[in-house]
Amino acid sequence: MRSNKGRDTKPELKLRRATHALGLRYRVSARPLPSLRRTADMLFTRAKVAVFLDGCFWHGCPTHHTKSATNAEYWAEKVRRNRERDEEIDRLLAEEGWLVIRVWEHEDPLVAAEQIAKEVRARRA
Repeated sequence: MRSNKGRDTKPELKLRRATHALGLRYRVSARPLPSLRRTADMLFTRAKVAVFLDGCFWHGCPTHHTKSATNAEYWAEKVRRNRERDEEIDRLLAEEGWLVIRVWEHEDPLVAAEQIAKEVRARRA
């Protein structure tokens, strides 16, 4: 698992480029809350918007998730825990006034960037 990148993956870079092209600036791999040991992939601090780009395998995409052929129980439990943690993070951030946007890695980065821009601009107004 060490070979799996924690940041700067191809889907992340595409989403960041598309968002940047729309004129938005953001922090990368930053903690929304200092007390929370989780980082958002993109963070708009003034607007209080946290963007997470979720991998289809790691976060159990309902469309593209595939079950592992080897060590299936381990991976099923890992994905279950990831989804549980995602829900907890969403709840904790919402309680602090943050908007959480989750984007699947298979989504069109241009469409996702437009949605992010819309939400960020609405919260800044």
